[in-house]
Amino acid sequence: MTNKNSFENLGVGIGLRVDHYPEIFTSKPNIDFFEIISENFMVDGGLPLFNLNRILEQYRVVLHGVSLSIGSSDPLDFDYLARLKKLTKITKTPWFSDHLCWSSIGGKYSHDLLPLPYTEKIADYIAEKARIVQDYIELPFGLENLSSYVSFKNSEMPEWEFYKRVVEKADCFMMLDVNNIFVSSVNHEYDPHDYLKDLPYDRVLQMHVAGHTKKDNGTLLDTHNNYVCEEVWELYRYVYEKTGGVSTLLEWDDDFISFPETHSEALKAKNYQVIGNE
Repeated sequence: MTNKNSFENLGVGIGLRVDHYPEIFTSKPNIDFFEIISENFMVDGGLPLFNLNRILEQYRVVLHGVSLSIGSSDPLDFDYLARLKKLTKITKTPWFSDHLCWSSIGGKYSHDLLPLPYTEKIADYIAEKARIVQDYIELPFGLENLSSYVSFKNSEMPEWEFYKRVVEKADCFMMLDVNNIFVSSVNHEYDPHDYLKDLPYDRVLQMHVAGHTKKDNGTLLDTHNNYVCEEVWELYRYVYEKTGGVSTLLEWDDDFISFPETHSEALKAKNYQVIGNE
């Protein structure tokens, strides 16, 4: 049975990247929406906001952050949150998201998305911070699952139970990345459908798909520089049906191909958008 997801389905979008600006501004392609990296536009003026306003004249935009570091032992940075809230007003984003990770300590940033031990104490700690963030920004807040390459001996539950506990306790939402699920399932040798079978699909506000890289030793890296593989598309098909239809975003962040090729890759999602009968 599919869920009747309460979030607006914006369609199929692409991550907005500078490499594609010439094509976008010249051709004004017909695309459902763009997702921006929040931190790139959390400024008071200049070229970033000038270009963002050009995009907003024609397209819907949603915000996706990389520096909230909600799993850090550091307290929440309300200067950061104030700038983020200002950007949500400019873009009129229907929701905002960031990662279920930590990336800073003592105010020093690693510029990477680092995993956490899956314990009840940490889940409760992050859930309380997520609740505060969502209340402060006054928009639905989605946490994205990571791809991971290490595990922790002191974890008390699998990742999917940890993820579910955080969002339900915080009463926030999921930015579900099905490529990350596949990457981690290969790296940690579990069935990705074990991850998916009991998720609260009514809390999925958006999905990400992306390509990855396979190393010689079989490890998968979430590089966002390749075409989406068939296994990820099949996981996407499964989740899309479970949600009853949800906004979909292709991430392509390195080794860029042309904008038309990128858009074509994103639109492959429509071939897997099946909604079953209730």
